[in-house]
Amino acid sequence: MTGSPVLRRTLAVLGVLVGAWLVVPTLIVVPLSFSGEDSFAFPPRSWGVQHYVTFFTEQSWLTALLVSLQLAVIVTVVATVLGTMAAFALARSRFRAKGVVDGLFLAPLIVPGIVVAVAMYAAFLGWGLIGTPTGFVVAHTVLALPFVTVNVTAALSGFDRTLERAAASLGASAWATFRSVTLPIIRPGVLAGALFAFVTSFDEVVVSMFLQSPNLQTLPVRMFTSVTNEVDPTIAAASTVVLVVSTALLGLASVTRRNRRHA
Repeated sequence: MTGSPVLRRTLAVLGVLVGAWLVVPTLIVVPLSFSGEDSFAFPPRSWGVQHYVTFFTEQSWLTALLVSLQLAVIVTVVATVLGTMAAFALARSRFRAKGVVDGLFLAPLIVPGIVVAVAMYAAFLGWGLIGTPTGFVVAHTVLALPFVTVNVTAALSGFDRTLERAAASLGASAWATFRSVTLPIIRPGVLAGALFAFVTSFDEVVVSMFLQSPNLQTLPVRMFTSVTNEVDPTIAAASTVVLVVSTALLGLASVTRRNRRHA
């Protein structure tokens, strides 16, 4: 047992090193975004905010950002509503094909992204949804649904249904019971699922590349185009914005899930 403290310290150091190995390369874009140069150079030889000014003023970047934000908000609302309904159906129903349906809801998390993208492109091409806002909303909602369903199902797994029966015995309708009893208890799971849905839509690039049109591009697609077709340091500012938004929302989702466990 005398070696256990040493072992714990060693594992802690290894954990820190592995975390740094994974995180530090991503964080390099932050100082690059504040470079005063018109090309990529690390470390920057001068400093400035010109890349952020370009990002928030140039029409192509700003339009892509607004498209991604608007799309993510719509997808969050749609995926949260549908995912919560699906979670209730899966958690409280017993039918023969339940395992198959569970697998279908988790399929977007398991199937490689490129396979999902090609399948959606083939289907949407026949339906006339390529390059349309509706096509993006449908595609991103499919990708975001599993996150909502998993989080809400986990919240429902620890839910005491006698509370609903007590409310019903006092004359509360089904909707009143859901609004006043069920939803407040499972709210952390619903909020966590909604945050994951927003991040999924905001960060999605593979499927979006297949659905894009010259007049409709999301921010990740605009970033991919920039890094492959041109040398524009503005992408460092765009990457930092995406990094900050995604990290903040995922951190908020983690706090929400932690609060759910302690509730």
